[in-house]
Amino acid sequence: MERNTYFQGVKVIEFANVLAGPAVGMFFAELGAEVIKIENKNGGDLTRHWKTINENQNSKTSSYFHSVNWNKKSLFLDLLDESDHAVALQHISEAAIILVNFKAGDAKKFNLESDYLHKKFSHLIIGEIIGYPNSDRVAFDAVLQAETGFMSMNGNVDSDPLKMPIAFIDLLAAHQLKEGILIGLLQKNKTGKGSIVTVSLYESAIASLANQASNYLNNHQVPKLSGSLHPNIAPYGEVMVTKDNEQIILAIGTDHQFYCLCKVLDMEGLTNDMKYKSNLQRVKNRISLYEELKKVFCNFSADKLLAQFNIHKIPAGKINNLQQVFEDDNAKKMILQQMEEDQTISKRISTIAFNIE
Repeated sequence: MERNTYFQGVKVIEFANVLAGPAVGMFFAELGAEVIKIENKNGGDLTRHWKTINENQNSKTSSYFHSVNWNKKSLFLDLLDESDHAVALQHISEAAIILVNFKAGDAKKFNLESDYLHKKFSHLIIGEIIGYPNSDRVAFDAVLQAETGFMSMNGNVDSDPLKMPIAFIDLLAAHQLKEGILIGLLQKNKTGKGSIVTVSLYESAIASLANQASNYLNNHQVPKLSGSLHPNIAPYGEVMVTKDNEQIILAIGTDHQFYCLCKVLDMEGLTNDMKYKSNLQRVKNRISLYEELKKVFCNFSADKLLAQFNIHKIPAGKINNLQQVFEDDNAKKMILQQMEEDQTISKRISTIAFNIE
């Protein structure tokens, strides 16, 4: 079964801007759903105009917009206009799923509140994204990264706290909403009734703190800026420079992997050094271990070293830029193309990274 047929015949109405909500809409579009994106008549989705300085300033849409708006039909409406509102309601009545991320007060202003829609169209699965669980504050990803602890952990000891270069909180919320909607659809198969699935950016971020949260909750350990270094494992996150000036990141998770690393590097003496004999000791002495490894890595070329690492099942990889990433055939397979109104070809990455057989 082709994955673009899973939701064939399902209609999704998207009242969503920017990244999180549209990413969910594109997920269903990729799986075969008919996705109608309702945009305001005054400029449409905010990201249509979020262009980098090297983009065609005369084009109607930005690369940012393209990233999560593949294979949708845009419908430009004024939801305060009676006839346009009727058009929106007609589409909603025919839909199985609607996606919303209205600003605080807008749903009421447009007479499209989730409770109202759920009562009027009891079959609907309504997926809504909000910023905070108990606040109507405006929510943007960078602020959430700061407030939920991510920025306090991201960066080097000699740098300011850094946000991640992708709006990860938005994407994490999108995944939460997909999961909630799919559960809602399963429930609907049992009861025949729809549901309202609400996801907040804030809770999505907190839910993703994983081991860093556990380290704090169990040990009162407040993470500090530590670059790529893992707080529980070493050498994990250390970046080494090779003879040909390539950068390799290590992700050594077991004593056996550390032994294999030392064997490939002809540094087996390190495995008998009490400072590095166990993972706990390596974490305690990771600075001196880094200095030992750094002196040897510069004697090897990256490709030959990585080939040996692969043979010995040592987790490590070269740090690639995006040009290098998209030279790989596996990455190329995930590119989706689309002809735009101005006859240009737009590209983006699939939101789907699974296969079902």
